[in-house]
Amino acid sequence: MELRDYWRIIQRRWMFILATIAVCLGVAALLTFNATPQYSSSARLFVSTSQSDTAQAYQGNLFATQRVSSYADLVGGRELAEVVGQRLDLDEDEISSLPGRVQASVVPETVILSITATDPDARAAQTLAQAYVEELQDLIRELETPSGEERAPIKATVVDDASFEDSPVSPQPVRNFGLAGVLGLLLGLGIAVLREVMDNTVKTGEQATESGGAPVLGSIAFDSSAPKRPLISSLEPHAPRVEAFRVLRTNMQFVDVDRAGGRAYVVSSSIPGEGKTTTSVNLALATAQAGTKVVVVEADLRRPRLSHALGIDNTIGLTTALVGKVSLDDALQEQESGLTVLPSGAIPPNPSELLQSHAMQELLAELRSRFDLVILDAPPLLPVTDAALIASQADGALLVARYGKTTKDQLTHAVERLDAVGARTVGIVLNMVPHRRGMSGYGYGYGYGYAPDVEAVPLKGRAARKARA
Repeated sequence: MELRDYWRIIQRRWMFILATIAVCLGVAALLTFNATPQYSSSARLFVSTSQSDTAQAYQGNLFATQRVSSYADLVGGRELAEVVGQRLDLDEDEISSLPGRVQASVVPETVILSITATDPDARAAQTLAQAYVEELQDLIRELETPSGEERAPIKATVVDDASFEDSPVSPQPVRNFGLAGVLGLLLGLGIAVLREVMDNTVKTGEQATESGGAPVLGSIAFDSSAPKRPLISSLEPHAPRVEAFRVLRTNMQFVDVDRAGGRAYVVSSSIPGEGKTTTSVNLALATAQAGTKVVVVEADLRRPRLSHALGIDNTIGLTTALVGKVSLDDALQEQESGLTVLPSGAIPPNPSELLQSHAMQELLAELRSRFDLVILDAPPLLPVTDAALIASQADGALLVARYGKTTKDQLTHAVERLDAVGARTVGIVLNMVPHRRGMSGYGYGYGYGYAPDVEAVPLKGRAARKARA
């Protein structure tokens, strides 16, 4: 991944990163303000030897330097803790906790030993540190005095009595919040990058083209009001979603420009819930608004939704015309928008057989002769075979992929379903794309930002091989 890839991840998932930082800061605040304040006190010992000449003094200093580390280890021992506990009149539980409350450290390249004690009470910490340094002084003298002699060759002298500090050493809010913020940032970035790497959904035109082997002809931005107002005919003429379908309509005009007569395209998707029906009807509406004779066919004979979106009756339609109960003219319904609709009709028990019948071929040929563009709203490709069967009789299929939901594998398998029956994928529509930050325009949605998504994307891999073929 390049640096700009990380920047794009931050732009897409900045809310998640901020939420992670907030959680870490919250945990830090909870731990900080619920923690018991701890106070510390320090005392220091100076370890020396008494020698008569310079050579002996040098050797004695080396000896003291080596021994002082051993004295530091004695501070964490049980024996010294029991002596200090008896001196301070502590119980067994308090004595056992002393080694964890007292630390000893040697000042580098010196013979100075520093002892630090911590306690929730500042005075208690000072008393504990003083008791430890004095008892350690006596213990060193006892250990270093040879048997039968009264004087030890090495001496520990208290040079600094235990200090009194009325400011707690912990918790430290500034340090805790700083570390929590850095940890939250790193954790948020790490999880965001991990999610991005493991995310197999289609989110860019390049990903859609690579997986689907066809160019992206349109990018429809997410609109929270779409469920209530799905049709572009109910929106302002220059609304962003209306402009997006106009871009799709324009790009569709460049597909099969040399083909004479009417063109028929199936609109489908990999799985349900990707917006194929609203894409079908809105593309048809946008095309009709341009003065083109267009008919949209509700070819989803399992779960028809197009007639409901248009608010028309689908009792009579495609199925009744195919079985000969009504003529095609009686099944077609004209809309005020200039759009012609062929509803689904009664749901049959055998949709696949009906859609690949000879009657369906004749009906499709009749629609081609009457209209400049025939749009067939078909079922999803992966659950059933209906869409592939219709696409094999049409001039191609337009696949709808939902941003962040359709996976690359699903899109690839959908195209494979079409390839298996000799159908052609003419393009891909990336639907429900989140609004981009930082875009500016000149009113009425101009400069809304569709151009980068619908520009010709260089074909790579599988798509390039198909183009060369």
